[in-house]
Amino acid sequence: MLKVGVFLGFLAMTMDLPMPPPRFGADGGPSQRMLLSWMPGEAQCDGRPVAHVMLRRPLGELGFGPATQMPSISYTFEIDAAGRPLSIARDSKGNSGFSGEVAPALAASRFAAGARKNCRIAYSAEAKALGEAALEDLASYTMAPTSRRLPKEGWDRLKSAGNCFTAPFPQPLLRAFPDFDKLPGTPGVRDWSLVAYDTDGKGAPTGMKTLFGTGNKALDAAAKKAVGDSRFTGGARAGCRYPYWKAAETLAPPPAPTEQSLRPQNSNCPAGSRWKRPLATRFPEPWRRRAIEGWAIVTYDLAPWGGVGNAKVVAAQPAADFGQAALTIVQNATAEPSPQGATGCVETVRFTMGRRIDQEMVEEPGAMEIF
Repeated sequence: MLKVGVFLGFLAMTMDLPMPPPRFGADGGPSQRMLLSWMPGEAQCDGRPVAHVMLRRPLGELGFGPATQMPSISYTFEIDAAGRPLSIARDSKGNSGFSGEVAPALAASRFAAGARKNCRIAYSAEAKALGEAALEDLASYTMAPTSRRLPKEGWDRLKSAGNCFTAPFPQPLLRAFPDFDKLPGTPGVRDWSLVAYDTDGKGAPTGMKTLFGTGNKALDAAAKKAVGDSRFTGGARAGCRYPYWKAAETLAPPPAPTEQSLRPQNSNCPAGSRWKRPLATRFPEPWRRRAIEGWAIVTYDLAPWGGVGNAKVVAAQPAADFGQAALTIVQNATAEPSPQGATGCVETVRFTMGRRIDQEMVEEPGAMEIF
């Protein structure tokens, strides 16, 4: 059994991910930076609408316009007795060359209690130029960038109020922080709170209010208090903003079946470790970002020289994405040579989160220090 551990820290959350930004519409037309949002439609099970308790929106994406042909994407899934979506898989009727963030957002959602099968939900994309996108959506993107950091055009809009972002820039003399360990979090969702405030002639914050956030009331209150306890240089200022975020609570997967229950009938594969070297592992990034754990069970055969063949995913939860990740891991592995090889081997790959870090969100120096 393989376990994949992940260190969830702010460096991983602010780094540029090695993926090109998506393009909207046909090539050759005028192009500008756009912010893409995925909007969920109505969920149905067996062709009948199913009520949701909380339907999470996927995180936004950056891309290039013009937005002439918006993509769509749909997923099939099941709902367990507690209302949790499971067995999430891309529906062949949907198509998109965009983010893998939609499935994790669905996994973090909740529906009315009661087990259901044959469920489906479609998501449609909306793209707006950075100069037209909602300020809340721009702020949300900075909290968990899915690709590149927000371009200057977006930052300028977020900093447009008051004189807090004109030189000489106010510098923190004392930066207070909430006690994140005492604040409730949300499984599968990074909570954040953006506080707007002014400062008086002595650099003390005044008029703190929650400008945007995910609705975590405890975090909102703690963030406003932390801003109020901070002190700055620069005298009286207006239109200052500062964000705090709390890492997503881990969302554990459902129990996995035993390997023996899925062992092929013709198996002659011996029990125990068989790999020549540790398996090269990689937690699927969109799922790691939301701290959603998963597992997959893969069957395969081994050649006498240790090569892997006939690898198949026989089970995966909470989504097929974990099966694809596990399949790649096993296919790229090499076992110890054996005279006869083996057939019907089984491997459970578990994707588990490591230690979290909860703290303020820091972008490049000067970008997120006072927002």
